[in-house]
Amino acid sequence: LRLDEKVRVVVFKSEVKGVFCAGADLKERAKMDDAEVGHFVKRLRNLMDEIAALPVPTIAAIDGYALGGGLELALACDLRVAASSAKMGLIETTRGLLPGAGGTQRLPRCVGIGLAKELIFTGRQIDGQQAFSMGLVNHTVPQNNEGDAAYQRALTLAKEILPQAPFAVKMGKLAINRGMEVDIASGMAIEGMCYAQNIPTRDRQEGMAAFREKRPPQFTGK
Repeated sequence: LRLDEKVRVVVFKSEVKGVFCAGADLKERAKMDDAEVGHFVKRLRNLMDEIAALPVPTIAAIDGYALGGGLELALACDLRVAASSAKMGLIETTRGLLPGAGGTQRLPRCVGIGLAKELIFTGRQIDGQQAFSMGLVNHTVPQNNEGDAAYQRALTLAKEILPQAPFAVKMGKLAINRGMEVDIASGMAIEGMCYAQNIPTRDRQEGMAAFREKRPPQFTGK
């Protein structure tokens, strides 16, 4: 996906009705020794980092349970859409663990330190509406009979992104992600570098031409 220039947006959804991702298989985990657990979680953390580093926008469609590593997967995405009936939580402390695939870092960056600590310390599960009210998800929707309401809303959101200039969207994502990790002066410099890469693109010229000619732009990602 990272290398496929035709990919504009990636939507993560489950094929299991009622479950986005239920997290680790604790029965499987119980059979591992300490070293194996450490190696397993390190690989999981690396996977989440790779998802977060995808150059195109990513959307998690949470139509059911997103618990532990399942919520960490959703947090690794840029945007999250949840059914109001979905259940989310970093429940690791209820099993004698702590989030180990990015949860302790991505949740506070998403909802703030205080709320993140409360959710992680208590292992509480929240529904889609509660998640929306605290900014954990971008949109919440009532679940439908098919059980894919969040996925359908995620597709609508993806279709809003698709017509926009692909390279500009990629540079926007890069500028935001890198800029959030540094002071604002450094972030401004990062934005400037990303903008400079966008200036010579054909899409920028097309955007200007379409505006002058009062027509929809036809972006190619070049």
